[in-house]
Amino acid sequence: MATPLILLPPSEGKAAGGDGLPWTKATQSFPELADSREKVITALTQAMRTSAQTRSKILGVGAAMTADATATNLAVGSAPSMPAIRRYTGVLYDALDYPSLPVALRRRVDRQVIVFSGLWGAVRPPDPIPDYKLKMGASLPGFGKLARFWKPILTSQLVDADVVWDLLPAEHSAAWDPDVAGRHIKVRFVDDVEKGGERRLVAVSHWNKLLKGSLVRFVVNSQADNPEQLVDFRHPKGYVYKPSLTVTSGQTTHVSLVSRR
Repeated sequence: MATPLILLPPSEGKAAGGDGLPWTKATQSFPELADSREKVITALTQAMRTSAQTRSKILGVGAAMTADATATNLAVGSAPSMPAIRRYTGVLYDALDYPSLPVALRRRVDRQVIVFSGLWGAVRPPDPIPDYKLKMGASLPGFGKLARFWKPILTSQLVDADVVWDLLPAEHSAAWDPDVAGRHIKVRFVDDVEKGGERRLVAVSHWNKLLKGSLVRFVVNSQADNPEQLVDFRHPKGYVYKPSLTVTSGQTTHVSLVSRR
């Protein structure tokens, strides 16, 4: 059985503060990304010295939050850190509920989950990182789109991956080439709803992150390395694996978890 990797996005919300060493002095899972991170930080620092309107657009935040986000980004190099699994908050990470997992499963999460980040490229849950504000879909002046910058770098980190569960949204998926994985499993959650007297499948938006957190728990617990193992996945909201909707193209298998509404 292959050890599955699970790709997750970071959260928009992040815990403030920290009591760990600055990221440059802390042990990281991907030390070979240090130079690339420095390049992004340099470009970000320069961007944080532009007009408030430009900064607001780059960071994807409203005018009221721009000043705080700017100050946070300018302190990235020296700010205290905390493990990424504690830094990232929000629906997906609440649903994963890492602290409630048995020690053995937390260790699996630490090894098998990789978070794609616009600033850091890739981090594992225990990696110490400071607070920051930067989306993978952002474009920095004179630097370009972050997903384009990270794509060859992150792809090289996943060349030897046997099985990858891809729970990334589109802007993060653009930061790597899934063809390098032995098996790439892309998951979607859909609702089976009635519209105009017909049953239709509609992509889930509101519950999407909540459902992904639950799926991570299932994969690390079962060590599922094949979509067919999703037949045992059950969620309180009623989402179950529908084999008839599975589509395979090359190394990528698209699977659907469906709930009837």
